[in-house]
Amino acid sequence: MTTNTGSKKQNFAPLLMDVAVPIGSYYLLKSGFGMSTVAALGWSSVVPAVRTVWGVVASRTVNAFAALILFVNVVGLSLSLVAGDPRLMLAKDSGVSSAIGIGVLVSVAMGRPMMTAGMKPFLVKGDPEREAAFERLLSGSAAFRRAERRFSLVWGVGLLGECVARVVGAYTLPVDTMVWLGTVVMIGTMGVTAVVSGGLAAGPMADMIAAELKGEDAPAPAVLPSLVAAR
Repeated sequence: MTTNTGSKKQNFAPLLMDVAVPIGSYYLLKSGFGMSTVAALGWSSVVPAVRTVWGVVASRTVNAFAALILFVNVVGLSLSLVAGDPRLMLAKDSGVSSAIGIGVLVSVAMGRPMMTAGMKPFLVKGDPEREAAFERLLSGSAAFRRAERRFSLVWGVGLLGECVARVVGAYTLPVDTMVWLGTVVMIGTMGVTAVVSGGLAAGPMADMIAAELKGEDAPAPAVLPSLVAAR
């Protein structure tokens, strides 16, 4: 029970630091301490930025996503302070989603789907046999590779869609509304994208892994019978 409780705390800690703290501190600084909108937005971005830097220092490794988020935050904050535009500060958050989304789509086009690294642990579950089955299917099954690419494609499109929605909201809705609504859009996009990518890609891949472990043929693509007949 202790282990599960500790695991849950670890899972929710990043969410608390990156979502709850910035939103809460923004309203506290603006309404409670009378800061301007720009100043409140700027100071409320400090905690996520510090957490990103600390993660790099503590692990002594540079995570590409963490570095990208930090870079976008620093550049966006600098530009916003110079321009004095709170809407630009809100819009810059979508820069992370767009940059990652474009990177994911490019990786799919190059045949090296970026999201596989995040999906694989959920499929293999730390089991050497499942990992071996994953690698066999990855090298020998066209259907498995298509599903792998589809997973990253869904995430790339979802992240770009989130970017567009947040930029439009930043320049059409009140700043105070967009501070919390932007987070709702982000979380909602993550949830919908996870469900869609699971149904279209991760789920079928898990089924293929299970079939591979049982020594059965992995589910074949729909065009296979016609190809066999043609031969």
